[in-house]
Amino acid sequence: MKVSVKTSRGDEQLAQLRNLYSSKKEAIRRRLAEFRAVEPSEYFYELVYCLLTPQTSAENAGKVVEELQRLSFHSLPVDPEPILRNRSTYIRFHRTKSKNLLKLKDDFPVILKAMSEQTDPSTKREWLVKNVMGLGYKEATHFLRNVGLNGGLAILDRHILRNLKRYGAIRSVPKSISRRKYLSLEQSFLRFSERIGISLDELDLVFWSMETGMIRK
Repeated sequence: MKVSVKTSRGDEQLAQLRNLYSSKKEAIRRRLAEFRAVEPSEYFYELVYCLLTPQTSAENAGKVVEELQRLSFHSLPVDPEPILRNRSTYIRFHRTKSKNLLKLKDDFPVILKAMSEQTDPSTKREWLVKNVMGLGYKEATHFLRNVGLNGGLAILDRHILRNLKRYGAIRSVPKSISRRKYLSLEQSFLRFSERIGISLDELDLVFWSMETGMIRK
């Protein structure tokens, strides 16, 4: 009896997840189409955003990006640190992230060239992790997703991992994630998405909407 109740609850959860996806499918696909429409000229600030978001609210990161755009940070000698440490839009680890942003400015032509090459998403991600200071696997995947170059890679933040555990795709949420662990969890996410018939890219946005109520980047 206990086994059947557990299975029933699991089936009910999956049915609810599929229903939620169906209700948001059109909006999710529009959002993914918007990502694919991002021009290379916008890649710089998309990278800035992804460098800012770790352990910081997406809202604050977005506001800081808007301010940096207003100041033409990409082309003018602007010190980003005072903007990042502003109390109204505070970015955690603002000193380190400011240094990463300045390094990004210097390296961006090389980064843009690498992203334009005909390589698969996994190769692009490995290149970003190795060559962009401040980008781990999660942030590199986030960037690739936001510019439509993701192709089924997973953004494994705490929201996604909690939901994967909730639906039984993984046993537990790890406290830290090595490269090997990240790739293993990503495969678990992929297998789960295939099992329930929702693509990984779309399921990522379903999980985000469950956490935030919005289909945000």
